[in-house]
Amino acid sequence: MTPRSLFRALAVAELVTWTMLLVGMLLKYVVGLGDLPVRIGGSVHGFVFLAYLVVTTVVAVNQRWSFGALLLGWASAIVPYTTLPFEVGVARRGMLEGPWRRAAADGVRPGVWDRLLFAVVARPVVAAAVGAVLVVLVFVVLLTLGPPVPSR
Repeated sequence: MTPRSLFRALAVAELVTWTMLLVGMLLKYVVGLGDLPVRIGGSVHGFVFLAYLVVTTVVAVNQRWSFGALLLGWASAIVPYTTLPFEVGVARRGMLEGPWRRAAADGVRPGVWDRLLFAVVARPVVAAAVGAVLVVLVFVVLLTLGPPVPSR
């Protein structure tokens, strides 16, 4: 899987889960089906949202995006339906081209983020498992804290 294909997959997943959440809200507030649709859509969306943030960060380090581009990528997950236009935009600019970096360029001393990236790329299955566990832990902590707005 290339940086481009991974990033596109998460951008699309984020878009799909926004739809799930919005449909859940429609079912709750317009149709009157209660909290369950929002809990399901919101839970799936929350998990994918966190995974998108992680993948955006990993791809940004690999592709050497500016910090501003990384922030814009993160922000695209907050506004409904903007992850895919963001992905299309960075792809058109060539910001998703190329393979995963596995080592520093000759004569370049890798930084902390580069070394972490190289470890992730060297063992993608282990890195994905660790990433998933971290996303689940953050997700559980956020669920424990409760929703940002008290429910009625």
